[in-house]
Amino acid sequence: MVAGVASGRSLADEFERIAEKKAETPRSALIDLTHGTLRRFGRVQAIVRTLSHREQADPVLAALLWCSLYALESGRYADYTVVDQAVRAGSMLEKWAAKGYINALLRAYLRERRSIDARIAADPEARYQHPRWWVEALRAAYPANWEAILGAGNDHPPMCLRVNRRQARIADYQARLAADGIVARQIGEDALLLDRALPVERLPGFEQGTLSVQDAGAQRAARCLDLAEGLRVLDACAAPGGKSAHILETAGVELTALDVDAARLARLERNLSRLALRANLARADCTRLADWWNGVPFDRILADVPCSASGIARRHPDLKWLRRAQDLPAFAARQSAILDALWQALAPDGKLLYVTCSVFPQENEEVVEAFVARTGDARRVPLPDGAAEQWLPDAEHDGFYYALIAKQA
Repeated sequence: MVAGVASGRSLADEFERIAEKKAETPRSALIDLTHGTLRRFGRVQAIVRTLSHREQADPVLAALLWCSLYALESGRYADYTVVDQAVRAGSMLEKWAAKGYINALLRAYLRERRSIDARIAADPEARYQHPRWWVEALRAAYPANWEAILGAGNDHPPMCLRVNRRQARIADYQARLAADGIVARQIGEDALLLDRALPVERLPGFEQGTLSVQDAGAQRAARCLDLAEGLRVLDACAAPGGKSAHILETAGVELTALDVDAARLARLERNLSRLALRANLARADCTRLADWWNGVPFDRILADVPCSASGIARRHPDLKWLRRAQDLPAFAARQSAILDALWQALAPDGKLLYVTCSVFPQENEEVVEAFVARTGDARRVPLPDGAAEQWLPDAEHDGFYYALIAKQA
């Protein structure tokens, strides 16, 4: 699976491939080894380059070494167990000629681990666990706190709940969690941050729609849309539906939700059904207005546009290694096209909320500023929650960008 990511495939696709094979390895073990290795991908690659005297032409062998180094550094297993099982794995993978090499490299690491850091310190990918271009882009955009952003991107993500205000008061649900021994604290109108992540099956009322799992940063959307009863609202890139559901929980609006992907749209429908919510769903590319719009304008539009997802990279540790610097201008072009199209469907005096889960200004401030500059009836207005437009990832939430744009009558 890690070798697949190194060759350009997404980890989600690799999990689907393994699921189709009905592998017996527990999913939790796969998540630990794949996510753990990819969170340290720059480091484990640098260690192998430092200790190896041969070219790594075999991608599966290289991935075995990377995973083994993660296992050794995790401290969760005895050193001799990791080395022994890595050598045995070499046999299972039919890498018989490499068994001695695997054993020698891992034992060299154990002997020299104290000096390894000094030997790879000059490599930014090994130090910061992000691609070099990513490190340089953040250093340029956030000279005061770029290292903190990178550090947050390597952490385990927080688990935040959104309490369905149509079914429960947040204080009552917090007390219900406490009665079950689950520690949570309120960090927003509907948001409870768990002390530690749990399977959703452990959360009382989940199947009944009392709550959803949604990052606190993502929960800003419903607040920042400036909703009111009876408004016509469009969620233009809606799946998997967390923001759509929160909009419907917040106000009695007429919601239309679009997504171009049929499987993701089906997931959105299931989420709304669990929460006993209703919306008008359509599979469509939001930029192709003739395919889905009947000409009646919307009072509010949520444009949660496709982006690099750099603000949620810690949830998808393969993502930062799959992205390339040239992806940013490509995303910006797509984002601009979405804004230009959706603006036509917005009513005079209406408001459009532009959202990304990115921390790169090229997808955020620069896109919005360029749009307002070329659109005569567009003006930026303050966000209703009074917070900054750019949220950077930290211990409580992921990285999100929000900009509210009003259409002058």
